[in-house]
Amino acid sequence: MTDHRAVLSIDVELFDQTPAYRNASGSTGESGVGLDGLSFLRDALAEHDARSTGFVVAELAETYPDAIQAFADDGHEIGSHTHSHRLLSDLDPATQREEIERSRAVLAETTGAKVRGFRAPAFDLAENHFQVLATAGYTYDSSVVSSRAIPGWYGGEYDVHRPTPAAEIDTDAPGSIRELPVSVMPRLRLPLTGTWLRFFGPRYTILGMRWLARRGITPVLYVHPWECVDLPDVEGVPSRVYYHTGAWMRRAIERILSSEFTFVSAGEVVAGGDSGSPETGTIDGGD
Repeated sequence: MTDHRAVLSIDVELFDQTPAYRNASGSTGESGVGLDGLSFLRDALAEHDARSTGFVVAELAETYPDAIQAFADDGHEIGSHTHSHRLLSDLDPATQREEIERSRAVLAETTGAKVRGFRAPAFDLAENHFQVLATAGYTYDSSVVSSRAIPGWYGGEYDVHRPTPAAEIDTDAPGSIRELPVSVMPRLRLPLTGTWLRFFGPRYTILGMRWLARRGITPVLYVHPWECVDLPDVEGVPSRVYYHTGAWMRRAIERILSSEFTFVSAGEVVAGGDSGSPETGTIDGGD
């Protein structure tokens, strides 16, 4: 292991909270699909002495408080992923504020943690996003992915790859909010994780991490607990959602955690700047 840093964040949501499931024609009678994935991630992080940030859907803290408390008790940072994981741009302004404010209050009450970070479901930013976050008491956001435009997904709007004042994203953003962008592969400009990890494999992700580290950029990755379990067949859920989930994804995460990086929380990177290393200010090296 070197002193290069990386963030392996977790969007703590269940299978039935994903847009793919909610938009499907079928359903499953199983409940809590993804909780076992969170247990696996806790064990894997502990085995590799890694710290993480869980951006948690607050409904889970109400329904499964012990699981969320256990994650916090392991020493991981707690951030918000809204209260119910609805797309913010689909909601009216009052409901957007409720999703953002209520989630922070519920997570703080459940875990006793100071909830500073936020990530929007599907990286979907509504109007006045940063102003609402600041009013609710958050100090950083991690909802920007500077990928190329991906039809039917997201991308094409941003070109930021390091922690930055949110005003670099929205000139009206309060000065109290910073943005921690999720990492993309240099030049190719596709995300390093999410579906792209399952499409391209951990070698792709680790290569991108190394490429960023040589530029002094801390890689910021994300995974979901439901990706780590065997999903039930549900009519109408796209096949890409099932691709390389379960055991394959567990092996991929183990491989990433076994790489030469020191895994830290998102909040540590925001607070400490983007040195790419826990001890030195920059990482030398070129292409």
